[in-house]
Amino acid sequence: MTSIKARGRRFAAIAALAAGALMLSNCSAPEEGDSKPAASLTVRVTTPQEDSWPEVLAATGAIKPWQEMVISAETGPYRIARLNVDVGSWVGKGAVLATLSRDTLEAERARLQAAIAEAQATLSKAQSDVRRANLVKDTGALSDQEIEGYRVSEQTARASLEAARAELRANSVSLSQTAVRAPDGGVVSSRSADLGKVVSAGEELFRMVRQGIVEWQAELTAEQLQRAEAGQLATVTLPDGNEVVGTVRLVSPTLDGDTSRGLAYVRLPVSSGAQAGMYANGGIELDARKVMTVPETAVVLRDGKSYVFVIGNKNVVTETEITAGQRRDTRVEISGIGKGTKIVATGASFLSDGATVRVQSDGKQGSSARKAAEKDAE
Repeated sequence: MTSIKARGRRFAAIAALAAGALMLSNCSAPEEGDSKPAASLTVRVTTPQEDSWPEVLAATGAIKPWQEMVISAETGPYRIARLNVDVGSWVGKGAVLATLSRDTLEAERARLQAAIAEAQATLSKAQSDVRRANLVKDTGALSDQEIEGYRVSEQTARASLEAARAELRANSVSLSQTAVRAPDGGVVSSRSADLGKVVSAGEELFRMVRQGIVEWQAELTAEQLQRAEAGQLATVTLPDGNEVVGTVRLVSPTLDGDTSRGLAYVRLPVSSGAQAGMYANGGIELDARKVMTVPETAVVLRDGKSYVFVIGNKNVVTETEITAGQRRDTRVEISGIGKGTKIVATGASFLSDGATVRVQSDGKQGSSARKAAEKDAE
């Protein structure tokens, strides 16, 4: 009986000692200096790389016709008898866009043809009179004044005939002008002609985009204008997001007095989808230059400034302000950090200055990291 009580007291003493040791270990744990804060996020690491990028002159501007043709009536006033095209129609050079009424001109043509016949008869009579006068001039039957009168009549009749023929040619020209033709191929951009409307000579009937070619008129500052040249490539972003590559046709030699900007005229392909009247953004490419770039995902925009997170000792990140430049193919031109600087490539937008991260690596580096972790665990 006594031995059973003794064993119970020994067990109670051992349990009390174990509980005390556990309390001491729990109290002393926070004081250990080698503890590490938990990582907040697993991230990928990258470093800036050097690329060769063409420098771009960013600009905005309107898309307008390369050349706009204004087609007007060349004769009149005559009624529009027929319309052959509408807005958006593609027509070739010389195509008949509209036809004016020919009734009045055809009646005038018949009158002129009769006048020519009459003038020819008058000329024939005058020539006959001159021949008879020449036969009898040596006999004294006719005076010199009468003979000269016959000659003048012949010349007058000949002049009247030529005048009638000239009027007939003018009538033929007017008849040909009743067919309103396109001076060159292109797309009809506007139409003010209406069927049955009486139009006068010089009145506008149609407008056309010559050969369907449009161009982007990029507005450039004085500094940009000095660097732009004919033949350079330009990329234009249309309102629907599609990008079109064109070529600088010419650069304006002067600046606008109101805006202090000049124009670079960029010709666009006919099948580009660009239409006159659009307003587009784009850039003109200059010679290539060396730049430092990082992935777009590494750059964080906050309060109008650009930042990256530099990875330091013990994987603690530092928010570092950088200067961002042009963007190409999911990369951003930057300045403000060195070439070999390790920065966060993904997940940067979820970090704050001073946060601790867990670095995810690929390939051999990832294998080495796993081995190191396994060794620490042992």
